[in-house]
Amino acid sequence: MIFSNQPAYTTLPQTHESILSAFAMKAFIIGGSKNIGYYAAQRLLSTCCDAIFIQLIDPLSFIEHGATVTFLLRNKSCFDADETIQQYVRSGKARLVSGDALKEEDVRKAWAVADEGDDGSVDTVFFSVGRRFPPLYNISRLNLSLPGGTPNFSITKGFYINPPDLCAHSMLNVLSVFPRAASPQPRLVLISSTGLGRTAHAAVPFALKPLYGILLPGPHRDKLGMERAIAHAAGFAWPAADGEPDAEILPEGWQAHVGEGWLKSVLVVRPALLTDGVCKGDASAEACACKGDAPAGAGVPYRVDSEEMKGQYTVSRQDVAHFVAERALADWSEWEGKIVRIAY
Repeated sequence: MIFSNQPAYTTLPQTHESILSAFAMKAFIIGGSKNIGYYAAQRLLSTCCDAIFIQLIDPLSFIEHGATVTFLLRNKSCFDADETIQQYVRSGKARLVSGDALKEEDVRKAWAVADEGDDGSVDTVFFSVGRRFPPLYNISRLNLSLPGGTPNFSITKGFYINPPDLCAHSMLNVLSVFPRAASPQPRLVLISSTGLGRTAHAAVPFALKPLYGILLPGPHRDKLGMERAIAHAAGFAWPAADGEPDAEILPEGWQAHVGEGWLKSVLVVRPALLTDGVCKGDASAEACACKGDAPAGAGVPYRVDSEEMKGQYTVSRQDVAHFVAERALADWSEWEGKIVRIAY
């Protein structure tokens, strides 16, 4: 890619490949009002605002060159006082659409808005539906996150979410409107959770098992249903030990509704318990850059693996967003078609 009359760069450090890829990116984000989706959106919108490119791009036009990001929001006013997002709204790079991911027509409407313009169709879908604990449930000031829905408590059920199928139902709607015949298909990145299913739960650190057992069974049923739908659409093998979601999570006949084996470009990210910690990935990337060329992912403070890892305790929301925006989307061929775990 050549900027104006500047020479072309044929090789770039990993963190800057994402800068180049973002110029033409059109992303549709579901669950981007806060947390991981919000942090990832900020990175995509402002990707080109990097010091190395100050001499290559007019500094006054930085905002015009980031990705175009469309948010599906139940309440668009959530960004009214957010000047960071508002500057992109004014430039047309951020598009805010009112709607509910639990309604297929709303997802379809927002996708159509995301597709608008003569700069191509949506090429990236980021799904991070979820809700953190209210302050009452915060533990040791970590502000740990439920994987989705509004947390409630019952003597008989423990902690549960309402609706119980928030993530699974929303994902069915996304898959319903997904352009299956597109070539290439949009990239789909979804945020799930560690500890799903019997095998994954067995890998949860012993100290966290009570937390997972008391707080997360309901949300994990929902996330497991979401992953089951993705596995069917992508043609992934489903572990028999994990069983099948019940009708409260996935309705009867969902397999025929979803279709099998057509989803070609997907990445499932399973974070450890989420915290509000800072992004350590940026500091590590800067340190590696000071040392010259380094392999992709070198020096990052978090671990990412397609297999269960020991010691999967926590990871910050900002570092999950860092992985998605700076590594996964920047080097899609390495991560496409995988289910990965991320933790410190």
